[in-house]
Amino acid sequence: MATQTIVILDFGSQYTQLIARRIREQNVFSVVLPCTVPLAEIKALNPLGLILSGGPSSVYDADAPAADPGILALGVPVLGICYGLHFIVHHMGGKVLSAPKREYGHAEVQIEDSTAKLFAGLPEVLQVWMSHGDEAGQLPAGFRRIAVSANALAAIENVERRIWAVQFHPEVHHTPLGSKLIKNFIFNICGAAGDWTPAHFIESTVNAIRDRVGKGHVICGLSGGVDSSVAAVLVHKAIGSQLTCIFVNNGVLRKNEFASVQKNLREKLGLNIVAVDASERFLAQLAGVTDPETKRKRIGAEFIAVFDDEATRIAEQTGGVDWLVQGTLYPDVIESSSVKGPSQTIKSHHNVGGLPLEMRLKLIEPLRDLFKDEVRRIGRDLGMPEDILGRQPFPGPGLAVRILGEVTPERVALLQEADEIVVAEIKSAGLYNSIWQSFAVLLPVMSVGVMGDQRTYAYTAAVRAVHSEDGMTADWTPLPYEVLKRISSRIVNEVRGINRVVYDITSKPPGTIEWE
Repeated sequence: MATQTIVILDFGSQYTQLIARRIREQNVFSVVLPCTVPLAEIKALNPLGLILSGGPSSVYDADAPAADPGILALGVPVLGICYGLHFIVHHMGGKVLSAPKREYGHAEVQIEDSTAKLFAGLPEVLQVWMSHGDEAGQLPAGFRRIAVSANALAAIENVERRIWAVQFHPEVHHTPLGSKLIKNFIFNICGAAGDWTPAHFIESTVNAIRDRVGKGHVICGLSGGVDSSVAAVLVHKAIGSQLTCIFVNNGVLRKNEFASVQKNLREKLGLNIVAVDASERFLAQLAGVTDPETKRKRIGAEFIAVFDDEATRIAEQTGGVDWLVQGTLYPDVIESSSVKGPSQTIKSHHNVGGLPLEMRLKLIEPLRDLFKDEVRRIGRDLGMPEDILGRQPFPGPGLAVRILGEVTPERVALLQEADEIVVAEIKSAGLYNSIWQSFAVLLPVMSVGVMGDQRTYAYTAAVRAVHSEDGMTADWTPLPYEVLKRISSRIVNEVRGINRVVYDITSKPPGTIEWE
């Protein structure tokens, strides 16, 4: 059975990924594509419906995002959001103008026709989140207004053409009943079945892996984190002994992690794991490097080199290795993608961002369509233990992106000690499972301190803790003062070489979760 798909075209909105999440929360699969994607690629997905995201541009700008207007004639239901509404009006013969009064923030919307399918079951007055400087000055033929705010047209429809659009953002939490509107679109208008469940995903993914791999042998880059562990268990379920997992010590793991991960995954998951201590190789590549982008690319390249070396050795034992499994997630794809579209590439250290074109192994990325919380649900349906599924995310380049400046063995050791204290105290306070990520960062900042009767001149550590749903956006966590006090006291007293601790209170955006 083919998976029903809602396609979301990204016109550059910071909220585009939230649209995808709101749809998936209803057990309906969604995929985000750049608005510049060829029409044939959209048709190939046989979408159940199409959503046009918001965006920062004006449709009448010379450099406005260029989407094929043919998307409005595919015959499937279309929902435009903010810029998406302007795109529909502009390309179907209406007029979009700079609004005399811009709307940013909370607003009230009056529904003018309660029989409109998009607003079924919603009250006549909606609290919504607006973010626009343009408005539809004249509607195209066949369209009618179905909702209005104090300053602008708020919603339109053309039932015959199966096109709807809203000026506000239903996907954000600031529009409390926005999820109901999205449900109306995907179920009442598109006719979705809502059958995209963990069980459905596992069955279809396992079958697809079996068909793709056949009798070939597969290696998996295992980090011990949630993503690679779930990916490995999925592939193991599909092909069993044809899978060999490789766990690499890249020299920038957390304290004692090389030993503890091996023990945990062998005993609890029954995976065949080959452990490779390549710490000296990685640290040699990082010697003298201070540029964050260079760090990421060198670590990524060295990972591939190590995998190639191990694949050659394993191939001699198994008769050949053709495939490499990676735990790439959907936010990795979105943030690291090099596809041409209006959204900026934020990171390049994810799996999808640094693979060399000449790599000899073909990729299996069974989780590349999933968000982190969806991966955890898949893991639970696979029967994986909670202490593995509950692990906070850890970046692929490890502590290298938490050591600002050059990565040296001495600095790695300092950060390992400080990071272990941060995690231990947060676990002791019962906060670990309610925080998305919590860790220490070693800053290249030396400061004067006093310990006992002696003057010190040592490094500064920053503590970072954030709340997030999927890593796309994040709010800093207001850790209790007593927890911060214990963390600070322990680090400056127990980690010789650090004499100052600061707390990072930056959200994402404007910052990122990691410091590099």
